[in-house]
Amino acid sequence: MKKHNHLFITLLLSCISVAVIAQDAKNDLSLTLSYFNNNNQVQYLVAHAKSKIDGRFQMIPGINVSFFITNDSSGNLLGKSVTNDKGEAFLLIPPTAKEQWNKSAKQTFVVVSQASKLYDETKASSDITKAKVKIDTTDDRKITATVLELKDTAWVPAKGVDLKIAIKRLDGDLNVNETQTFTTDSTGSITAEFKRDSIPGDINGNITLIAKVEDNDTYGNLSTEKIVPWGSKFQYVSNFDERTLFARRGKFPIWLGVIAYSIIIVVWGILISLIFDIVKIKKLGQEV
Repeated sequence: MKKHNHLFITLLLSCISVAVIAQDAKNDLSLTLSYFNNNNQVQYLVAHAKSKIDGRFQMIPGINVSFFITNDSSGNLLGKSVTNDKGEAFLLIPPTAKEQWNKSAKQTFVVVSQASKLYDETKASSDITKAKVKIDTTDDRKITATVLELKDTAWVPAKGVDLKIAIKRLDGDLNVNETQTFTTDSTGSITAEFKRDSIPGDINGNITLIAKVEDNDTYGNLSTEKIVPWGSKFQYVSNFDERTLFARRGKFPIWLGVIAYSIIIVVWGILISLIFDIVKIKKLGQEV
């Protein structure tokens, strides 16, 4: 009997230990960090937080993260942010980082997530070489884009960099021709021919060209824009006071009004006729 009691106690303690361990177990959090440089002026960082839940990766909102330059010491803190519903946290690189930024042609950025009940503290870093993109055009609608990287104190051509040349649109960028990606030559340049002659522009026919480097292991994400008058002029014509299907109240097409009112008159006419017939039938029944 004592042997059975001892075995029971051992099993009970084992179950309690397993439950405590399971309660204290935390999910693994995966952090990635990306660097962006728009128009060689606006620089910012984007951290992505995700975790494997129920066998698949999901973006994790509400994660507190801190951004650093060079290393994660408190003196190199750039700022803090919180991941949104897409698991993304954004931070514009502040002017206070200028001194540290100017120390070298290469730079390291670090992001650190705050420990929570579900996740341990996690770190990620991104090493980038300072670079920029220049874009130029000619009268015969050819586009030249050049990628330059900083070596020591001089800007030199960056060879073998993949570039996209596109037209900036509200619902996504549209390539200027059938070529999806261009690769820079020994001069750090590419040339693309503009083949979107009928694309709508603004009221003056202006469109925005964009040259961009995406997710490059060395330079991060670079982009630059230029406005050119290569689109067709867009003239907005208002039909607010005209009779159309989508006009305001009282401006519907006459033929639609005739059909609608005719249906209403016919239906109500039939109903009224039926009411009179029912009354007549009731009177006839009373006379009989």
